[in-house]
Amino acid sequence: MTKKLDYIIKLTYDKEYKGYVADVLNLYGCMSQGKTKKEAVANANKAIKAYMEATTKKVAPSDLAKTSVNINFAIS
Repeated sequence: MTKKLDYIIKLTYDKEYKGYVADVLNLYGCMSQGKTKKEAVANANKAIKAYMEATTKKVAPSDLAKTSVNINFAIS
């Protein structure tokens, strides 16, 4: 069974990095980055799964593989 979870990701362009920072607003401290918006969102998806694995003891890694993520954007 696949669980559906919704997250809001704020993408911010970082001039110094020359890429995007993806801040997952629903998960305190969960963020990632990428040179393109697509890469930043893909990395944020991996960060969300890692965050959930680190913060929940009852969830097996095999269950995380069955989790789909819906992402809403807030671009600044």
